[in-house]
Amino acid sequence: MEPVLFSTPDNPIPENRAEGFFETHDGHRLRYAVFRSDAPVAKGTVVLLQGRNEYIEKYFETIRDLTASGLWVATFDLRGQGGSDRLLKNRQYGHVRRFIDYEHDLDTFLEKIVLPDTRLPFFILAHSTGALIAMSAAPYLSTRIERMVLTAPFIGLSGQAASEGTIRALAGVACSLGLGSFPLTRKLKEQPFRDNPLTSDQTRFERNVGVAAAHPELTLGPPTARWLHDSFLTIDRVTSPNHLFSITIPTVVIAPTRDEIVPYIAQERISRYFRAAQFVPINGARHEVLQERDVYRKAALAAFHAFIPGSDAEAVEEVEDFGT
Repeated sequence: MEPVLFSTPDNPIPENRAEGFFETHDGHRLRYAVFRSDAPVAKGTVVLLQGRNEYIEKYFETIRDLTASGLWVATFDLRGQGGSDRLLKNRQYGHVRRFIDYEHDLDTFLEKIVLPDTRLPFFILAHSTGALIAMSAAPYLSTRIERMVLTAPFIGLSGQAASEGTIRALAGVACSLGLGSFPLTRKLKEQPFRDNPLTSDQTRFERNVGVAAAHPELTLGPPTARWLHDSFLTIDRVTSPNHLFSITIPTVVIAPTRDEIVPYIAQERISRYFRAAQFVPINGARHEVLQERDVYRKAALAAFHAFIPGSDAEAVEEVEDFGT
């Protein structure tokens, strides 16, 4: 029997788990895992939503932190990446037909795996693209999700060879010409640690590189024009004041101030209209704050634990300390 999850010497699989695949509304198989806490009474379940080109193995360390605190963790690889079904013949292209498919997958995961197999209450911890999915789905999740923590939500794009405006225009033209399943760029050579925009922690960076080298089938290349075009349309909708006003789930937005992927100013801007959210800057951190150096990662986790689970009063007092 083929393994579902993969271990490397410096990234072992957490124990006390269940893993497998579930089927989406349109017939794709997505890889999932549920990690149980050894605590006699569970504090609830964290639904962990990954960013683009991520996979369950990348979060083993964070999963251990959460289960040690008494929380269960339920997570899955997004369609088209990690160990889930790829959507194109070329497995390296990061593609989605419609961004709303991600939301349908989250809904299916909640119905098929989380509700019957985990413990109440339910929370969301989402990074980058996963955070965009959570924000988009949030208005109809309020009866199931108690609280959300979003790290570096994908609500803008920077650090690319072309400006966001140019990328938006090119992606739109490519889709209108029927070229949505093709990327706008070739896969670039992997960046060395000194040039990477994701983390300033060399040990965690090299651990993640090691996982990708041992299991390249989990990795992903550049996004397609359709992925970019539909993501930008979703960003425009989700960051509108009307949509932000409609989110009632209490939320913390954790924003790394040295984020070179998602502009920090864009993350800060949404806090003006996101009535249910508290904004927590992590000064000096890069995009992948949960893969960052301990000084940044511990601040992000402390903000998380002050909020999930906890009272609103505790959350406000504790979280504001990290913004100073």
